[in-house]
Amino acid sequence: MEKQIIVIFGGSGDLAKRKLMPALYNLYKSKSFKGDVSILGVGRTAFTDKSYRDHITSDWDDKDENFTKRIFYLSIDPANNIDYKLLKERLELFGPSGYLFYLATPPSLYETIPLNLREVGLNREIIDKETGITYSRRIIIEKPFGYDLSSALKMNATLNRVFDERQIFRIDHYLGKETVQNILALRFANSIFEPIWNRHYIDRVEITAVENMGIGSRGGFYDGVGALRDMAQNHLIQLLALVAMEPPVTFNHQEFREEIVKVYKSLKPLEKDEVESRAVRGQYIESEKKGVKTNGYRQESGVPSDSYTETFLAMKINISNWRWEGVPFYLRTGKQMPTKVTEIVVHFKSTPHRLFSCREDCPEQNQLIIRIQPNEGMVLKLDMKIPGSGFSVKQFPMEFTYDKLAGYSTDDAYSRLIEDCLNGDVTLFTRNDAVEWSWKYFDAILEHWRENPKTPLYGYPAGSWGPLESEQIIKGNKWTNPCKNLTNTDIYCEL
Repeated sequence: MEKQIIVIFGGSGDLAKRKLMPALYNLYKSKSFKGDVSILGVGRTAFTDKSYRDHITSDWDDKDENFTKRIFYLSIDPANNIDYKLLKERLELFGPSGYLFYLATPPSLYETIPLNLREVGLNREIIDKETGITYSRRIIIEKPFGYDLSSALKMNATLNRVFDERQIFRIDHYLGKETVQNILALRFANSIFEPIWNRHYIDRVEITAVENMGIGSRGGFYDGVGALRDMAQNHLIQLLALVAMEPPVTFNHQEFREEIVKVYKSLKPLEKDEVESRAVRGQYIESEKKGVKTNGYRQESGVPSDSYTETFLAMKINISNWRWEGVPFYLRTGKQMPTKVTEIVVHFKSTPHRLFSCREDCPEQNQLIIRIQPNEGMVLKLDMKIPGSGFSVKQFPMEFTYDKLAGYSTDDAYSRLIEDCLNGDVTLFTRNDAVEWSWKYFDAILEHWRENPKTPLYGYPAGSWGPLESEQIIKGNKWTNPCKNLTNTDIYCEL
């Protein structure tokens, strides 16, 4: 196995400290490093190797010197092409190695860094003629993959001038979560679901990803992004694709990613007169949560007092293909909601004829709830007879959660995906054409908002389930408002 060096641009930043280094430590402890792996943090902050090790592990209760001695640091300016000679010299000190470049930086550097790497030849793979070992060159890029369609096309073009597509890993940590991957096993490893996984038996699908916090100190960044770019165009549409995709011929990166792209190609474009009724946006306003005053978005640090950036988005999406024609997919995301949760709710159609009486709290439809976070697991809700005389029915849950599965644990999503990168497995990473097809759909919404600055932005009190106007998206039904406890979502979790 080749010797590998993980180069983290933005190595002194928050992402590296909170997520990447702990993930790498998890891989080390689980003996998932195949071969000799070293880590080089790169950033503008002045650290020595020792002070960087102390900084990056300052919050750790468990430290292993055999791991920390693998960590090194180089202080350079990633935007300055001249400094890359210093990077090359430092890397050469490790001897012949494969390089994995992780861009934990602002998106403004996503094109600059690859071009600077190419300038000093760090993008070129090397083959050792004596041993036949190929020393790989790979790059990991965090979302957002572009700001809109034109910027995504430009970024992809730049990346593909420097690296082959097989070397590019566009990381979406949602795809590293065990329950997200389990959607595939649920659908394609169980014969009871696939025959009913279509427009004949499914009424609608809801995908919700909300947080119970505001944007904190990230106002300067978030105000230029908003809920659509931050969540809908990447995380939520990825979840939709996993629910809606056709079974791949075989489970490999080519077939799997091809089916994902087919879903994006099938998204029914919104006409200009449909945007406002199919995409409702909101922004949290000042409120009182549990007796404590909570700032509105416009009172947050770094946010303009007249900001029109959405912190909430509810959408109705249709897929134009044989399997899903006529089945609406509802997406919802927001900041300052009542709880932090991500889940998918599949609503099956009602029985054609109702034989039994049903209590008021018993919906007419079966539901499959796929909980991604927290308390990862699944619940299938079935109508069952209430014990006693008569034939009244009530809906009861059949529950599976990973925390109750003895002998198994859900690994950190970043650990799983970084391990895949080290092994060169691109299956769970976003392909360039998937990025572009996704943006083609969402770009029409952004364009409408730009051309129509008076498009409504509804206020909603911090701590609520969003603006009441979002109910118009899901006419005839109600949003399924999740509770923290997966099995407590009998119908709706109200405030």
